[in-house]
Amino acid sequence: MKKKHVLIMGGGMIGLSAAFSLLKRGLDVTILEKSICGGQATGAAAGMLAPFSEISEDPDPFFTFCLESLRRFPEWQKEVKRESGMDFEYTESGSLHAVYHESDLLGLESRIGWQKRFGSEAEIVEGDRLQQLEPLLSDEVIAAIYSPDEAHVYAPECAQALEEACRKMGAVIEDRLESVTIRSWLNEPVLEAADGRRFSGDHLVVASGAWSGQLEDTFGLRIPVFPIRGQICAYDREGADVRHIISSSQGYLVPKANGTLVNGASEDISGFDTGVTEKGIARLVNWNYRMLPFLKERQPFHTWAGLRPATQDGFPLLGRLADAPHVIFATGHYRNGILLSPATGEAVADLIDGAGLEDHFRNAFFPERFS
Repeated sequence: MKKKHVLIMGGGMIGLSAAFSLLKRGLDVTILEKSICGGQATGAAAGMLAPFSEISEDPDPFFTFCLESLRRFPEWQKEVKRESGMDFEYTESGSLHAVYHESDLLGLESRIGWQKRFGSEAEIVEGDRLQQLEPLLSDEVIAAIYSPDEAHVYAPECAQALEEACRKMGAVIEDRLESVTIRSWLNEPVLEAADGRRFSGDHLVVASGAWSGQLEDTFGLRIPVFPIRGQICAYDREGADVRHIISSSQGYLVPKANGTLVNGASEDISGFDTGVTEKGIARLVNWNYRMLPFLKERQPFHTWAGLRPATQDGFPLLGRLADAPHVIFATGHYRNGILLSPATGEAVADLIDGAGLEDHFRNAFFPERFS
């Protein structure tokens, strides 16, 4: 029997993860990327795997999908390392979500209450216990939620390893194509690169991230995926022992094994402009020392920005098209593309194998819900 051939439009973490899951199941995969794999939102990400810290309200299908992916991550990252022969940082650091005012304590209690129903081992820490966990934390911080389950990866190297794993497993990766245009999709998907080369397959996976909204006319659907610029900076933390992901309502700080401290993110709407602005970085510099006072005496040595694919309702577009089930959308993951890579990859492979998403995911993430 002829193997199914899957075209994946987009070579970020989501596209690569879908390819990885499909290759493990023995399918033929071609990834089409107009730039370089992992060169957009993926390469600009801080790499946090932190659904408990990111989602503060009552749980919804997006949270449960994030949690499922977090629980897949330990084994998934081992598989990527094994298949690629490459190493990358995966640190089960745990996290601290900090607050500064007594009026915020009730909110922490409520947050922990619903998180514990999902297996979280989080606790509220204060005083000596808080200082023991993170000695350099500011005295202004009166309490924090400590979530030992959360982790982070070094996103650029993770993406490189995932790309190499896909290549070694037999994927055809066509990158630096400048543009990728869908010429037909109702029956056999046919895509065309800027140089005129055409690629056809049995299935098409749309994993175009922040650029997915440009496909509305192609599919005749509303695809409200918008680019949100996230500006980030990094510090040299030499001599400063920072142990956990640290977050607050203002942003986050992530210590990396290479001796840097990643500080993000200042968000704004700038179309597809990935330039860094003085105002955007100043917003980070003006609060981070209230979390870690030593930062007041240091300047970031590196600044960058990436475009995050935000949807109108905050949920990704994930699933088959009703009248063209060979076309699958996997896009709109906003700030959680790294975290959601394992679960999304497996969901895409399940869909191509003929299985469906669980009901609460299928209904919430249905890609045609806005039409």
